[in-house]
Amino acid sequence: MVWAGIMLHGRTPLHAFERGTVTGVRYRTEILEPYVRLFRGAAGPEFILMDGNARPHKALLVDEFLESEDIRRMD
Repeated sequence: MVWAGIMLHGRTPLHAFERGTVTGVRYRTEILEPYVRLFRGAAGPEFILMDGNARPHKALLVDEFLESEDIRRMD
């Protein structure tokens, strides 16, 4: 599985998950904490995350992380 972030005037390097299953914990640790925090900091309070509908994206742990970081998710 791969992940990339794109926003106005910026993007992240392509992130390839080496091996194993991408769980909610792994998604939070490898994507949300390093990349999404960075994007939110650059974009400011109007930042909205548009993620997919894969299981790791919808895990309760992910929802709690986004709420704790005050990151809104696009429905």
